[in-house]
Amino acid sequence: MTMATTRTRIARLAVTGLATTGAAAAALTLVPANAQAAEMPQVHASVVKASHTATAGKAGTGNNLDGWIKQSLAIMKAKGIPGSYDGLKRNIMRESGGNPNAQNNWDINAKNGVPSKGLLQVISPTFNAYHVAGTAKNITDPVANITAAANYAAHRYGSIDNVNSAY
Repeated sequence: MTMATTRTRIARLAVTGLATTGAAAAALTLVPANAQAAEMPQVHASVVKASHTATAGKAGTGNNLDGWIKQSLAIMKAKGIPGSYDGLKRNIMRESGGNPNAQNNWDINAKNGVPSKGLLQVISPTFNAYHVAGTAKNITDPVANITAAANYAAHRYGSIDNVNSAY
């Protein structure tokens, strides 16, 4: 059996399991691994602005999921944060269905007053710890949410591409 076949079977199993167990199994809780979250190297704001400017006029970089992912990838590249379009989109679709205003109001975090929010269902402490300079300070801003979550996943799992379930 090839690695691709194995991944496909695992993905099908994960989707089947999700359908069986319900949305509760898909809740994403991003919590810093420790109180001292590692800082990413700082890149001058002009690099981030250039990344936004470079993608602003190109097809597929509009105010939609495709555009938000591509804008995030440009910032991630400038900041040295690993991740791919497919890894981001797969996790976004599982966590929020592509809704940048999604909010989990039922899990333990919500009960404790810190609901998961945005495309990648990030809680405020994680967003604040892994926020990437040059992105909005708003947790539901699509580009800021994606980039902070990818930064967290890079520190915890090596890359958002390595995340295949709630993390």
